[in-house]
Amino acid sequence: MDLFDLEPARPTADLPAKATTSRPNEPLAIIAPASTAIEKIASASNHPPAQTLAQVLAPATYRHPAASREALLEGTVVGYQFRRGKRRTIGFSVGAEGLVVSAPKWVPLYEIDKAVQEKSGWIVKKLQETRARHDRLESARIEWKDGTTLPFLGEPVIVVIDPRHAFGGVGGELKSSAAAELHTGEDAPNSSLPGVPRLTLHIALAHDATAEQIRDSVQAWLMRQAKRVFTERLDHFAPHLGVQWRKLSLSSAGTRWGSASADGSIRLNWRLIHFKQSVIDYVVVHELSHLRVMDHSPRFWDTVRTVVPDYALLRSQLKEEALPRW
Repeated sequence: MDLFDLEPARPTADLPAKATTSRPNEPLAIIAPASTAIEKIASASNHPPAQTLAQVLAPATYRHPAASREALLEGTVVGYQFRRGKRRTIGFSVGAEGLVVSAPKWVPLYEIDKAVQEKSGWIVKKLQETRARHDRLESARIEWKDGTTLPFLGEPVIVVIDPRHAFGGVGGELKSSAAAELHTGEDAPNSSLPGVPRLTLHIALAHDATAEQIRDSVQAWLMRQAKRVFTERLDHFAPHLGVQWRKLSLSSAGTRWGSASADGSIRLNWRLIHFKQSVIDYVVVHELSHLRVMDHSPRFWDTVRTVVPDYALLRSQLKEEALPRW
């Protein structure tokens, strides 16, 4: 069963379409609200502005790459993709590319324009949230070199190229700059200062290793750790749910965090190892719960809740947290 997309679910909203007499379609235009406000901008600096006045006064813009219509919503220009289809209502969907508006074939364009204006607050909010998340993802892109930082079990880790050791054939060694060692389990300390790396991952590569070699070595080490941690957490939670898992496979899927089969096979995305343990535990419990209920019915979520009462919060963190861009 699918857990959910790696990318956040596309927010959607529907408005009932009003039956009306047919009118000729209106041409593409920017639809502005009846009243607008003029902002006063003051400058107290003698230095040239970072932006021109025209740029400052220009409205924010969100444009879908397949935009066919535009609307001015709360001072924001929104270019959206418009679709006709076999549906009963006017629907709105905001995804990574922007706003998509879908409507029944019989609804005239002036009704579409009115519906878009009525949903302006929701649309602008979702577009802002989507852009902010995109910016977070871009800022999380890894530059593969000595000294780069990435998360491991929710803690920042500094990659150190260390050609002196072979690390017993395991490819790398995690070292702590504090007395406490990172470990998993019910008594995991999580005592480091937020955002301050205290762990270093020493990789057995030459100092002139390429970015691809560093990336591949780090990924191999992370996948070994993922297999170990996931196995430990599956063994821990299976008795709580009265189920038995039989096989664990690591996945690199771009659209799933995990899946479960009726025969007891579990697939988990190795990139979960970037998250803190509580989030990993939620995904593990989610998939183990599918061995009892193979759907996402209320009974399924009740099963998850018996083991992870705050699963909704953890599920939200899984959706919203920006992972390293591989």
